Parts: sequence; C-alpha cells; structure tokens
Amino acid sequence: MPDPQDVPDGPITFRPLTPTDLPMLRDWLAEPHVARWWNHETTLDAVERDFGPAMRGEDPSEDLVVSAGGVPVGLLQRCRWHDFPEYVVEIAPILTVPDGAVTIDYLIGPPGLTGRGLGTRILAAAAAGVWERYPDAPAIIVPVSAGNRASWRALEKAGFRRVASGDLPPDNPIDPPLSHVHRLDRPTTEEPACRP
Repeated sequence: MPDPQDVPDGPITFRPLTPTDLPMLRDWLAEPHVARWWNHETTLDAVERDFGPAMRGEDPSEDLVVSAGGVPVGLLQRCRWHDFPEYVVEIAPILTVPDGAVTIDYLIGPPGLTGRGLGTRILAAAAAGVWERYPDAPAIIVPVSAGNRASWRALEKAGFRRVASGDLPPDNPIDPPLSHVHRLDRPTTEEPACRP
C-alpha cells in the first residue's frame, strides 16, 4: 500500500462511481478539507441518497472516481449546464452559459495529497475527458467560492481563465456568496497551411 503522503505517479484515470465506492466517498466527504467546501452529510444513507441517482442513470450528471497511477484519490462530477436549468438561471446575472457547455466539480479525498499539484493534474485530465465525452461542448464553465483559493488556483494552473465574479448561492452557508467563474474553451485545431 502506498504511503498516503506520496502523490501517486502514473496517469490520471476516471471510472464511474459504484455502490462499493460509497464508504470511501463517505470517508472523503468527512475529511475536514473536503467538508469545508462540500458541506455534505456523511452517513452512508445520505451518500447513497445523493450519489445513487447518478450511479443508476436516473440523473444526467456523472460521478467518477479519480485515480492516479491506479490509486483512488478523489471524485469528479461532470454534467451539461442546461441539463440543470435552475443552475443556468442562477448564474445568468453574471454569465451567459453557451448551449452544450459542461461544468465540473472535484475533490481530492486523502488530506496528505492536497497542495501538491495533484489537483492541477486532475483538472487537465478532466478537461481532456470532457472534450471526448461531450464532443459538441464548446467550453467548461466552473463557478468556485471566492474563498476557496486552492480550487480556483488549480483551475488557473490547468489553463482555465476567470471570466466573471459575482454572487451565487454558496454550497456551505457559512460562506459569503461571492464566487469566481472560470472557463476553458475547447481547443481548436488549425488547418495546415496550403502549399503550392
């Protein structure tokens, strides 16, 4: 078993969350560095209630276990903005979300793996996964609580740019509503120059 303080080498991969992952996810959600921003109930019943619908395909979002070098290290959620119209309405006063745009949310579970560059690696791999999974998505748009500096700095290091700031309902009621919104546009491939 690897040392929990070592950041695993190897590729970042994603797989669907399964019922057998729920105890691990519950433990991650209970970690203080995760609980601070996710503000989630951590009983197994609550975790199953909230993550079960996506696992069963009853919800249009995807919950994915993130692994680094084959070691589970976190969770990635992704979905199209317009599959959840209420969120499009919430963000509309500060940003217009284009059709087909995707959003992501993420956490690193083991506390010893935070602040070591893993988040940036995960976000870069997550973006590549979005472009493959959603071939018509023009952009990934991610709102983050302004107080969660580690999260929005990881986005910026992964190539996202801040495109707006404004008030959004916080995930944790102890936070002020100010959020920063980051965007990454789908990469374009340039046509090779014509040669005579």
